[in-house]
Amino acid sequence: MSRKNKKSFKAQQTATANNGMEAFTFGDPVPVLDKREIFDYLECAQIDNWYEPPISFDGLSKLFRAATHHSSAIYVKRNILVSTFQPNRFLSKLDFSRFALDFLTFGNAYLERRNNMVGNLLKLTPTLAKYTRRGVADDSYWFVRYGYDSQPYEFKPGCVFQLYEPDLNQELYGLPEYLASTMSVLLNEAATLFRLKYYRNGSHAGFILYVSDASQNQSDIDKIRKAMQNSKGPGNFRNLFIHAPNGKKDGVQVIPLSEIAAKDEFLNIKNVSRDDMLAAHRVPPQMMGIIPQNTGGFGDVEKAAKVFFRNELAPLQSKILQINDWLGEEVIKFDKYTLADE
Repeated sequence: MSRKNKKSFKAQQTATANNGMEAFTFGDPVPVLDKREIFDYLECAQIDNWYEPPISFDGLSKLFRAATHHSSAIYVKRNILVSTFQPNRFLSKLDFSRFALDFLTFGNAYLERRNNMVGNLLKLTPTLAKYTRRGVADDSYWFVRYGYDSQPYEFKPGCVFQLYEPDLNQELYGLPEYLASTMSVLLNEAATLFRLKYYRNGSHAGFILYVSDASQNQSDIDKIRKAMQNSKGPGNFRNLFIHAPNGKKDGVQVIPLSEIAAKDEFLNIKNVSRDDMLAAHRVPPQMMGIIPQNTGGFGDVEKAAKVFFRNELAPLQSKILQINDWLGEEVIKFDKYTLADE
């Protein structure tokens, strides 16, 4: 083999070695909230004279509006409970609405008893569950909210009633029933935010302009690059004129990225996460304004409403009636649940 052929053979070997197949990733997923065992380590830490809840109530309040079907399911239960509640001089319908919304959102709800000068019941006032804490002392509660003109203060002992959804790991605070669907709520929100960003940016940054025509000189390429760089803002870059005499058919190509990179199965993610939320709240879809995708629909909404009330809201009413046991008198009453045509 001649010296020239040896050099050519070595160059081919080097090129073959450099062009070998290589697999790589941009980063592995880092699990943060997907370990359900984390709930086994939760405890109510003591801060000053009160205990903190085992989960962030501030996080639950933000989660409330993260997904449409999550907040809608809570509002459905709240509205039906309020519609059957009998308001009285001790507890108005508005105050009961706030009390019910706190319980369905945080798994905890509180009522403060306010007495008159002789010690009789004057009014029941709901206190925000997001900021109400169990005290270290027996039957003590604190309102913990820091601000410009507010500091934590203790309620009068024995004047606060707590309604809570029992937890498996501690007995101080309740936890809402929908916690198992937290990941689905966040996934639904993430899919919506991704689609929003995609629509905002896809119209002006969703393609590759591939120029391989030899007839294009460097000056023309620089002009095209400058025209694209100056097209700032969503939707500004819509049309581009290129004159290429004696150019090839495929010398200038527009390769869309949006059709390839944005296949995120948006509808499937939304539908699956929605079903998870409905399963956690156990609310019939026809009571939340969801349009059926099948020809048969969801069935009779009247029957679904009656079964839903019997299985879900009647037990909730029974829990709320514990207020009467705490007061020693019948203050909380509910009407029979009926539909409009009954």
